[in-house]
Amino acid sequence: MSKSSAQRRREKAAEIRAQRQREARRNKILKTAGAVTAAVVVVGGVGFAGYMEYKRRNIDGVQEFSGLTNNHVTESVDYDQSPPVGGDHNSLWQNCGVYAAPLEPTHAVHSLEHGAVWINYDPDLPADQVEQLDAFYTPGSYVIVSPYEGELESPVVATAWGKMLAVDGPDDDRLKNFVQLYERNPNVPEPGAACSGQVDLTAAEIDDLRAQQEGAADDPAAEEEGAPAEEETPAG
Repeated sequence: MSKSSAQRRREKAAEIRAQRQREARRNKILKTAGAVTAAVVVVGGVGFAGYMEYKRRNIDGVQEFSGLTNNHVTESVDYDQSPPVGGDHNSLWQNCGVYAAPLEPTHAVHSLEHGAVWINYDPDLPADQVEQLDAFYTPGSYVIVSPYEGELESPVVATAWGKMLAVDGPDDDRLKNFVQLYERNPNVPEPGAACSGQVDLTAAEIDDLRAQQEGAADDPAAEEEGAPAEEETPAG
């Protein structure tokens, strides 16, 4: 017996519904798989970013020092670390910037107290590496770059308040991470204080200036030249 037209239509409709149901189930499976894949990618991305942030904040080789005093003094200070990472210091801070000669540590330490990073290097460091170090400073940044007149455990040693990192050269990624992490560090005695507007002289220039001032003070002729003339007393 042949099927009626109505029966064929019902069968066709049922086949179409079944096909749509199969497509819906397949699309649901694909969406679920896509969501799972996306979640894995996101979690993986977050995990990688978190790992990189952890590495940035946990820099291999960073030495930490606590119990640092921060009194203002007028005399030189015999620091326990070389270069210093903090301690008593001059009341005037060193301007952040690039210097071609060693600095007076008591001024630079004051800058560390304000959140600066001080990059010290061996005076015999090749010129091309010095240029790379100088580039760590940009106008307005809290970075000081200078050769260091004293003992260094590596050709380049960076310090922040209570922190020190010794590296062989400017290409070491840890140096960049150190600067990024500790420049303007809020965990210093005077966060946000200025790093400009005061001392921009090197240690040798300060010594020369002091010698000139002491020489002028010891020279009677200079004192007489600078003294006002005595007024004559009118006769009678």
